[in-house]
Amino acid sequence: MGQRGGYHLLQSLLRLQQQWTLQTEYKIQAVDCLSGCNRACAIALAAPQKTTLMFGDLPPVQSASAILQLAEQYHASPDGMVPRQERPDALKQGILARIPPLPDFSNS
Repeated sequence: MGQRGGYHLLQSLLRLQQQWTLQTEYKIQAVDCLSGCNRACAIALAAPQKTTLMFGDLPPVQSASAILQLAEQYHASPDGMVPRQERPDALKQGILARIPPLPDFSNS
């Protein structure tokens, strides 16, 4: 049995990460499940005090460079929001979730 699309996407991302300017800023890792079974391949970008973005329906072989480009935009955004019209073409559609950051309870 061959490898699933998510495996190929992860391998492409890890390969491209080697020459990526933000390679030390991001941890690219596989997860067991994002509950996007009907919308594979799925990815999520998450950071403290930022909105988490989750995308699906990504072509496993062709979307890795667009994902890293979106990650650069996400990194530059103070709140994690990247307007649809500014995203790479492969990520203008397929958004599955926009999850607000957790409140900061440390100041309460």
